[in-house]
Amino acid sequence: MAKHFLSIEDYQPAELHTLLNLTIQLKKLYLEGGRDTCLAGRNMVMLFEKPSSRTRLSFQVAIAQLGGSAIYIRPEDIGGLGCREPIGDLTRVLNGYVDVIVARTFSHDTVTELARYAQVPVINALTDLAHPCQAMADILTIYEHFGSLENRQVTYVGDGNNVAFSLALACIRLGLDITLACPENYNLPEPCLAALNASPGNGTFTCTADPCQAVANTDIIYTDTWTSMGQENEKEQRIKDFIGYQVNRSLLDAAGPQAKIMHCLPAYRGLEITDEVIESRQSIVFDQAENRLHFQRALMKYLLCS
Repeated sequence: MAKHFLSIEDYQPAELHTLLNLTIQLKKLYLEGGRDTCLAGRNMVMLFEKPSSRTRLSFQVAIAQLGGSAIYIRPEDIGGLGCREPIGDLTRVLNGYVDVIVARTFSHDTVTELARYAQVPVINALTDLAHPCQAMADILTIYEHFGSLENRQVTYVGDGNNVAFSLALACIRLGLDITLACPENYNLPEPCLAALNASPGNGTFTCTADPCQAVANTDIIYTDTWTSMGQENEKEQRIKDFIGYQVNRSLLDAAGPQAKIMHCLPAYRGLEITDEVIESRQSIVFDQAENRLHFQRALMKYLLCS
């Protein structure tokens, strides 16, 4: 039976540490000019309902560096997964064509349905519920900048969305403490909070409505767009509701000089984050973006070669 990567929830802390260590090893190898072509002759298909830049490019480059090839299916080619034909029919066809399926979809149910029928690994490249590849790239970035995950404090300021959920799961399971600072109506849904409370690991999760209090002495200030794809009709209301939650110089000063700034991109400068902050010396945003490539390369090696 194929092993999938749909959510951080599916992986125990020890497995996540294994993935993180493999990522560190492979990144070092590649930056030193070495190559691991363990996926020579293997094919990856990317089924994307949502447009992307970093996700598509990082996966395509990652499998190419491992010796394999990528096939990208545009959103207009799909016409909505499960619309033109049942997901199970499509998946069983793909089983005979490719070695790994990477899916970026609106509904998380879509990737779980793909995994139900897949005899090859399915990787969640983003759903409305979870963004696990982003979370693991973020953890790698924190490790690189602080030298350790031990006693690290992460503060996520903004919407309790898919990125926040996956990051919180990863933090708890890998021993980091995380605080979500958000307006009351934008907290994580109850099923997500229950999953965090039940999650194994040495990290902790807390919520607050006060971003200034939340960032005091934190190591990481993390933010994301206030309006995700599919929420465009809520944009004006969300901008009003998130007044006071912008990551700006005032909030950075409240955290202190040790704090690093993270954002999963794309950033809407002037809304959830200011130019001054994202371009500051404390920003490690573009290191995060690069680490998407390094984690996803290790993930595919782990899923296909272990």
